[in-house]
Amino acid sequence: MTGGRLRLDESMTLLTEVVERPLDPGYAEAARRRADGTAPAMPWWRKLVVAVLAAVLGLGGVWAARELRAPSATASEARAVLLSQIEEGVADADALRQENAALAATIDTLQEESLRVSDPEFLDEVRALALSAGGVSVQGPGLRITLDDSRDAQAGTPGSEMGRVQDLDLQILANALWASGAEAVAINGHRLSSVSAIRSAGLAILVDLAPLARPYVVEAVGDPDAMRAQLARSSAGAHLATLRDSVGIPVSFEEADELVLPGTTERSLEHAEPLATPEAGDR
Repeated sequence: MTGGRLRLDESMTLLTEVVERPLDPGYAEAARRRADGTAPAMPWWRKLVVAVLAAVLGLGGVWAARELRAPSATASEARAVLLSQIEEGVADADALRQENAALAATIDTLQEESLRVSDPEFLDEVRALALSAGGVSVQGPGLRITLDDSRDAQAGTPGSEMGRVQDLDLQILANALWASGAEAVAINGHRLSSVSAIRSAGLAILVDLAPLARPYVVEAVGDPDAMRAQLARSSAGAHLATLRDSVGIPVSFEEADELVLPGTTERSLEHAEPLATPEAGDR
């Protein structure tokens, strides 16, 4: 205050002090002493204590990081047990699938032998139904389409999940092949029937509960030129082009002169009728 009047910058005293004297007076005095050589020297034992503390803290940080990153023995054992159970489950499923195929072949043989004598006309109808349901092997010319995960997805690059082939992609392709005139369709050797399901479980794609491994090979028996032309004009063709050009999923087409698609071993009884038995006087 001067002459009973306030200074114009009275309310800015703190800002003025910071601008005019940015360094604390104590730090400024210490800096002046170091420059003049009059500052007291740090004792050697204090320097030693500081060095030892720094080394201990550094080693402690490294040890803690290694302990946190290293898997525990319990986790490793649990993972090994889980992997062993998965391998055993897969082996058991494969064995049961092979046994089921053998039993299905036996049923077909017995059924054909029985109907050949008792009702040949009904046997022809059963054969036609089995063909349309995918229960018998089919061979002939066709189209082979192969899809695989993108390079980034195969390498496990973060953010590359869209580069993996999904169950929806195979569903779209299989439905488009049926609509294009395919007589039979199989994915990685698994024949599709009228009740087949293509679904996902985690990162795995299943066809009738059978897991598939990349690459995914879709085979269709039929006129290859007609199927390929019809597929290119459909929405499935645009979907495949998007997968190839935008996501990086490789898609290849190959025309085959002779494809052999096995029959499905799935047996689901939906309808049954007793066969007419011959009268006693006709025997």
